[in-house]
Amino acid sequence: MTDDVLLVGSIPHNSIPEAMEMFGGPLAKHLAALPDGEVGWRRFWITRVHFQVFALHPDLEVVQRPRRDDGVERIYPHDASDNWNFRVREGVDKVVFGHPGWRLGFYQDAANSYHFFRHLKENGSIAKHTRFQVSIPTAVSAVPPRIMPNKADLDKLRPGYIDAVRAEIDAMLKVIPADELAIQWDCSTELQDAYGQVAGYSLEGAIERNTPQIHALSKDIPESVALGFHLCFGTLGGWPRFAPDSADKAVDLANAFIAGAGRRVDWMHIPMLDREDDAYYAPLAGLRAGKTKIYLGMIHNMANFETRLAVARKYVSGFGVGAYCGFGRRRPEELGEILDEHLRAVEALKRPSA
Repeated sequence: MTDDVLLVGSIPHNSIPEAMEMFGGPLAKHLAALPDGEVGWRRFWITRVHFQVFALHPDLEVVQRPRRDDGVERIYPHDASDNWNFRVREGVDKVVFGHPGWRLGFYQDAANSYHFFRHLKENGSIAKHTRFQVSIPTAVSAVPPRIMPNKADLDKLRPGYIDAVRAEIDAMLKVIPADELAIQWDCSTELQDAYGQVAGYSLEGAIERNTPQIHALSKDIPESVALGFHLCFGTLGGWPRFAPDSADKAVDLANAFIAGAGRRVDWMHIPMLDREDDAYYAPLAGLRAGKTKIYLGMIHNMANFETRLAVARKYVSGFGVGAYCGFGRRRPEELGEILDEHLRAVEALKRPSA
């Protein structure tokens, strides 16, 4: 058994068992954790939180929604230009989410999916050692500046979201054994901010303003639960949303999150662009991972995968690989090709670099 591969998250299959079995079976001995596929509305990541949770909250006012398709409503954005936008209503100092434990939907989905996960374990479709992975957007990514025209509203909404997420994890632990659970924080806006790609925010201080939420979200998760991070360049409107010249800021952010989580971090996923030059990969030598497993998001453009793998190995060792992001915005008919890419990556990892 190895932990060579990370499945970042969404798998746009028709059902949870199909998603877990399709990827969990062939990759079983290479996975430390298996997500449920984030099927249905969750394939659209934070947008699901926006239209299913934020749009219904009485303390939030919808000021923009995705534009219609030929006059018919649309609930997920076409691209970054027509995101859901919200305003905190006048007189509200903190948006509080009621029904703690299930208001955001992460607990409900996890509890339902865990039933199928256990069944697949019992019938041998997935390996006994595999953990059940629940991927959750952080407060900064779930409430990015672009969806709040009044930036003062960010500090009114994010703390309540953190409280609600913590309550959802507490609820999960009542139905999922801690030693079978893995929580992954999905961080897209944070990585954009670290590279100066968030409008209205300076590059200076980016790491410091994104780290406190990580401690608040992570510190009380029991040590017997695995904890991981997925850093992301973003895919809304196409991947990547921006293309930096090196992995330097991603390394800085990864180091800060590992140090600032307030508990053990089991893995850190860092996306990699389709680059073959040493200058891009060299900052990986500055990772202060300790016992944290590093996954490089390099499973794409398999024609030059092994070349990129060899360059990365000059600067960091013992890493695993994953895709650059989840597959939620890919077409379901592409899943066979995506699985094949992961299997080819596993075989490439076994071969020493020339």
